[in-house]
Amino acid sequence: MGVIDKVAGWFGRARQSEQPRLLHVQCANPKGLHRMAYAEWGEPDNPRVLVCVHGLTRVGRDFDFLAQRLSAHYRVVCPDVVGRGRSDWLPDAAGYGVPQYVGDMVTLIARLGVEQVHWFGTSMGGLIGMALAALPQTPVTRMVLNDVGPVVTAVSLRRIAEYVGKAPKFASLDEAERYIRVVSAPFGPLTDAQWRHLTVHVTRPTAEGGFEMGYDPDIGKPLAAMQFLGDIELWNLYDAIRCPTLCVRGAESDLLTHDTLMQMGERGPKARTLEIPGVGHAPMFMDIAQTAPVEQFLLEDSA
Repeated sequence: MGVIDKVAGWFGRARQSEQPRLLHVQCANPKGLHRMAYAEWGEPDNPRVLVCVHGLTRVGRDFDFLAQRLSAHYRVVCPDVVGRGRSDWLPDAAGYGVPQYVGDMVTLIARLGVEQVHWFGTSMGGLIGMALAALPQTPVTRMVLNDVGPVVTAVSLRRIAEYVGKAPKFASLDEAERYIRVVSAPFGPLTDAQWRHLTVHVTRPTAEGGFEMGYDPDIGKPLAAMQFLGDIELWNLYDAIRCPTLCVRGAESDLLTHDTLMQMGERGPKARTLEIPGVGHAPMFMDIAQTAPVEQFLLEDSA
């Protein structure tokens, strides 16, 4: 069977895996090596790859619904950025930043054995995508930016800095979920099952019993060291992007403003723009109403 026949077969099958394959790749940091974990959905030899990268304190399993939806078309790869989830922690907190994350993603793409990928990035995952897509000879050929852009507001950074690395211990998963519902309230209306899913994968059991957030508290140190005297502007990165881009904004977001979204449609890659009502930072794409326009955009070049 030729490659074209294989791809046609993948497109024709609506099979969705019940569970992802849980894998890892070894990456380098200035003080040694670390493992980055990732969840992989779909046919493992599909040359069409979609990389989905989460926000600052989240994990790759946030994308389970989206990944299942798209696994008939893509090999969907959802990493836990270093310091989060099943991935190792860095020996030096100073490494928690976009340069290290971009390097890790380049290593991941090399492991996947493909030269081009599509990208879906939520918040921090979108910043990583922008930095990678702006590079010469980038592997990113189509990109979705979820509630993030070239201007990150100071008010949103102050809000995030208030809770990153400061989460309490939880006596039970129910208690952890109550906390997640408060700090993640801007995600918008989710079902009880969806909140539980987000809680299960972003927490982990402690040796003493109970639960804690599943990330290195030190991921917040670079953020805490910053002085948020104004917005952070990254237009130089955005203007260098050439691949087709869709930018989605939660209509109540405090991180990506409506004005910035409109500017993103006029410069750089001239992104298509979409606002989702009733949601802040950031849409979670756990229902078909949110995923449908993204699915349509990503699959345009396969028509």
